[in-house]
Amino acid sequence: MARLIIVTGGVVSGLGKGITAASLGRLLKARGYTLSILKFDPYINVDPGTMSPYQHGEVFVTEDGAETDLDLGHYERFIDINVKRSNNITTGMIYSQVLANERRGDYLGGTVQVIPHITNEIKRRIKALEVDRPDFIIVEIGGTVGDIESQPYLEAVRQLRREVGRENTFFVHVTLVPYLRMSGEFKTKPTQHSVKELRSEGIQPDAIVCRSEVPLPEELKNKIALFCDIDPEAVIFNPDLESLYEVPLQLEKEGLARIVLNRLGMEDRKPDLAEWKAMVDKANGAEDKVRIALVGKYVALPDAYLSVAEALKHAAINNGACVKIDLVYSGDLEGDKDLRALIGGADGILVPGGFGDRGIDGKIKAIQYAREHKVPFLGLCLGMQMAIVEYARNVCGLADAHSSEFRPDTKNPVIDLMVDQKGVGNLGGTMRLGIYDCELAEGTIARGVYKGAGLVHERHRHRYEVNNLYRERLEQAGLVLSGRNPERDLVEVCELPGHPFYMGVQFHPEFKSRPNRPHPLFDAFIKAIKENRG
Repeated sequence: MARLIIVTGGVVSGLGKGITAASLGRLLKARGYTLSILKFDPYINVDPGTMSPYQHGEVFVTEDGAETDLDLGHYERFIDINVKRSNNITTGMIYSQVLANERRGDYLGGTVQVIPHITNEIKRRIKALEVDRPDFIIVEIGGTVGDIESQPYLEAVRQLRREVGRENTFFVHVTLVPYLRMSGEFKTKPTQHSVKELRSEGIQPDAIVCRSEVPLPEELKNKIALFCDIDPEAVIFNPDLESLYEVPLQLEKEGLARIVLNRLGMEDRKPDLAEWKAMVDKANGAEDKVRIALVGKYVALPDAYLSVAEALKHAAINNGACVKIDLVYSGDLEGDKDLRALIGGADGILVPGGFGDRGIDGKIKAIQYAREHKVPFLGLCLGMQMAIVEYARNVCGLADAHSSEFRPDTKNPVIDLMVDQKGVGNLGGTMRLGIYDCELAEGTIARGVYKGAGLVHERHRHRYEVNNLYRERLEQAGLVLSGRNPERDLVEVCELPGHPFYMGVQFHPEFKSRPNRPHPLFDAFIKAIKENRG
């Protein structure tokens, strides 16, 4: 039976429960243990696919085509695993399943209630991860202790601890310890109240991870331990650090994995963190700064482009540099704006994915600027589609070229709705999602980027595609369509020879990047930027 590690959060949201869970997973994997990891999101949406990025940050896409919470990206990057649809569960999924069971008559005429029906379904989802026989299952419960929507999850794991035994479960509670700069004091009262709230749900934490913007004094451990009824060594300090990737090393220094293993009766093996530490040291020692203008529409919330930002950091580390990302609202580039003043100082320009026509003309202008001024450019999903539109307008002479997503009446829909998307009514979970093949043409830049591989596999999330009726005209004008899906003959990659770096991809390579193994496209992008600067 897998040991269960439950991660909860208190005081405020956004403390980094996902980073804590992912870091602990990294430490256990570094000791040779196997694990699965699960995120429970208390919102009633079935998944975040139809939610605005301003509501929930980016939507992370798994290999099997699930639209999930961004914390699953942290799981993949830190633990170096590929998560699945079953690793992110929402309240919408839970209630949908219970209601479907009720309609089939599975409950034999009984009254359907939160307890036991909802909590039983929650427990079933956790136990389902045992199919691969992992040593550990880490469960992160979204939200904050005290939230009404989180209560069924807390009740379910409380029941689960009783069912499988306290010796097989470990509760980690992540809290905030505020620092009042005016008085120079740390305040432990919020943590005390948060643990009190957790106890009111029938759960006693086994370890408390204390988040703070500055390092905490050691004497606070005894105070928190006394009031929260845990061992002083189980009070784990996790202050703000230069990089997210330092967190596993900080938690290892604090002994979190050792405490978990000892409590669960498992061997505390020597962890192999040499490669991870070398990566962190290389990142912290980099002095060469690369400046990227990320031109998007959701720039008010950086988490909307979280995986893109992390992929750029991974590539920068590999190239002995650090990256400075300027989030540029594409709407600010529209009209008669001076683009040189707004993005002219960037070493590279990246246009990410997105939906809706707000700021589209600004994205097109940024791409034109990158093409004409020989600034290294990378377009992702919508970014590639707008590169096609820009090229069709300004090189092929199709002045009214556009995407039918934004101009349904355009006479030259160089980007058009995929055939199998026509007539689709529901928006949730109906796009082209998950991993698909991409065949790279011989002798192309893209094939060189992928080290000569002729067939690669990348994750997708889109409804629109390059209109094949315009492929010949685009290529005659000099644009190389270097990647295609062999099954559907869809354009996957475009590139422009003679440019320092100009590439657009229909997929989302950022989802597959790792801190110690950057994605080839991002790696090539950063390398080209450094070479272009001379």
